Amino acid sequence: MGIKDLLKFMKPYIEPIHIKKYAGQRVGIDAYSWLHKGAYSCSMELSLNMEGDKKLQYLKYFMHRINLLRHYKITPVVVFDGGNIPCKAATQDERERKRNANRDLAMEKLKEGDVSAASELFQRAVSISPSMAHQLIQVLRSDDIEFVVAPYEADAQLAYLSSLEVEKGGVVAVISEDSDLLTYGCPAIIFKMDRYGNGQEIILDKVFGPVSGVPSFRNFDKNLFTGMCVLAGCDFLPSIPGIGIVKAHSLVSKYRNLDRVLSVLKFEKGNQMPENYLKSFEEAVAVFQHARIYDAALKQLKHMKPIPKTLLESLDEELDFLGPEMPPSIATAIAQGNLNPYTMKAFNYFPNSSHTHPTNVIRIDRFQKQEKQPLSSEEGCFSVITSCKSRKEENTVTEQKQVPSVVEKKYINGALELEKLKLPSKNEAEEECRTIIHKEVPKLPQNNPFKKRKMEEIQLQQTESTIEQVSVLTETETSEVLCPTPDSQQSVDSKPIKANEEDKGAHKGKKMKGSNCHSSLQKSSIMNFFSRV
Repeated sequence: MGIKDLLKFMKPYIEPIHIKKYAGQRVGIDAYSWLHKGAYSCSMELSLNMEGDKKLQYLKYFMHRINLLRHYKITPVVVFDGGNIPCKAATQDERERKRNANRDLAMEKLKEGDVSAASELFQRAVSISPSMAHQLIQVLRSDDIEFVVAPYEADAQLAYLSSLEVEKGGVVAVISEDSDLLTYGCPAIIFKMDRYGNGQEIILDKVFGPVSGVPSFRNFDKNLFTGMCVLAGCDFLPSIPGIGIVKAHSLVSKYRNLDRVLSVLKFEKGNQMPENYLKSFEEAVAVFQHARIYDAALKQLKHMKPIPKTLLESLDEELDFLGPEMPPSIATAIAQGNLNPYTMKAFNYFPNSSHTHPTNVIRIDRFQKQEKQPLSSEEGCFSVITSCKSRKEENTVTEQKQVPSVVEKKYINGALELEKLKLPSKNEAEEECRTIIHKEVPKLPQNNPFKKRKMEEIQLQQTESTIEQVSVLTETETSEVLCPTPDSQQSVDSKPIKANEEDKGAHKGKKMKGSNCHSSLQKSSIMNFFSRV
């Protein structure tokens, strides 16, 4: 990763520092460099996709360092890698081949019972996937940490942020393990930062300063420095056999012109130089100087530096080696962490799995301290409905663009169900009233001959016409009586009546009225009985 042996070659210009040097300032973070280091502690769990929280240790590692920066009042700006660019395909394939080979060896050691050797091989086999990066993004969102996903190379995005003023979202330094940042021209890079904030720093202006050490870069500029790094071999172009960082520095220092250096190499190396090396060299240098990056202000892609017309003509205006162009909406969705930069599909925010949510793993202490607040029955009901609805909305982020009609229908059905809960239908209300009345009205004794005779009379008369229902009570009954009136049946059908819940004043009035009604009904029913007898 990066330029081979570059940091060792630049050792005279490396100075030890503590991160508190940048207190009160904005610092960029190469996210994948910390993710890789954090994944070493759980490489076996990640490679075997084992269950449990241990395989999320890389999140704890990352957030520990984020909290360290915040402790020293440093504002972290996390930058993630995006998709691969075509000219890096060969490097990516070779790295994938090595990871698979190490994983196969690790499995063999594990079967033999050599866990220590297997663990070391799993560390070489582990890779950071977009889903792992997305889990970290969720944690960063929950803690209000600024982040951006680069369209392609995170190093190019970090170098671009380093070129901006702080007021426009720029950063003053970058924390990384990748020496490519020097080739991109990043002015200040911090390498090998430990858990206590100690690290090593390179200031690019000191490298090109008037007082130069050994190796000397007194006659260099950024363009020559980039050419030297490409000659030594980079992710976009392997070096010519026999050309390392020392030889590349010697050639550039001697000729001070990249075209002359390439001519000399073509003469000296002959058949060892690949046939298309000159064009590939030009493209590799263009990547380090004109890479595609995301402009947060414009919300679209642009080049890190404008491409000169002469370079554009020499490349036949073919710039796909920098990464394909993409619409602003797609670039913004990737930058905000909503789209997978490889598959261009939306991430699933709530995957169906038994794993603990990464946010809970990082912030478990905070959740344990929170006390549950009691809710009323009404508040609890509607808060649960709202929560379920929001989860459904977030679960359908992918489906919204593909089948919006299905999603809208789902939300409409949900709204109708909510209305049913809030406003029950008329039939349901009437049924509920009848149920309540049935429960509340006391049952009458069944041994009264007057009542039996009256009920028979009512059953006969119901076949001819609808009449008033009259309840006959005995003199010995002590419970309260519900005396129907001509209008009482309508009131029963419309709302529930609970005799036991009446207040004292109203209860007395109704009792007196009930007694009068009771006496008159009793007299009339007795007369009817004897008349029939």
